[in-house]
Amino acid sequence: MPSSVIKYFSYDQANGTLKIIFTTDMVYLYKKVPEKVYKLLKASGSKGRYFNAYIKDKFKFQKLEEE
Repeated sequence: MPSSVIKYFSYDQANGTLKIIFTTDMVYLYKKVPEKVYKLLKASGSKGRYFNAYIKDKFKFQKLEEE
């Protein structure tokens, strides 16, 4: 999953939460994210571009402690 912006991400289907760890080690938990959005992020050739277009500013989020 090479990305210049996103280091790692995971999805909790039961809660609809998408956890993203950025290359800066900042960790965000996005809430009420449809599974389809996660799957499209996973399949995207550019994770950062997909994130900016379809996730950033679209879902409520919580900043977590850095990993």
